[in-house]
Amino acid sequence: MTPARAGVVVQIDKSSQRMAVSVDGMMRYSWPVSTGRNGYGTPSGVFHPQMMARRWYSRRYYNSPMPHSIFFYHGFAIHGTTELARLGGPASHGCVRLHPSHAAALFALVERSGPRNTRIEISN
Repeated sequence: MTPARAGVVVQIDKSSQRMAVSVDGMMRYSWPVSTGRNGYGTPSGVFHPQMMARRWYSRRYYNSPMPHSIFFYHGFAIHGTTELARLGGPASHGCVRLHPSHAAALFALVERSGPRNTRIEISN
């Protein structure tokens, strides 16, 4: 997939705890996120969405709600959170947390573009 054909490109920078979203090569959004805290790393690399769910509950962590989940690697997902005060710093068990409205907007973009036309890039 070439960058010009990528559709949606999601870039997550773990050091700055920011997500940048580009659509058809144009920067569209920049949002604070929370990635994995100490002992719970968020994987780095280039991924594509593997599964999407508007409503999902963690099977591993206390049935915690994970609205607008975009699963990209095994059980790791980008999803909404209610822990808004923790956005901008590492706080998760490895998932990438977003403000619920940002998670909904990203979910809609990926749904429209399609998982095959979406690239998720996670760097340190």
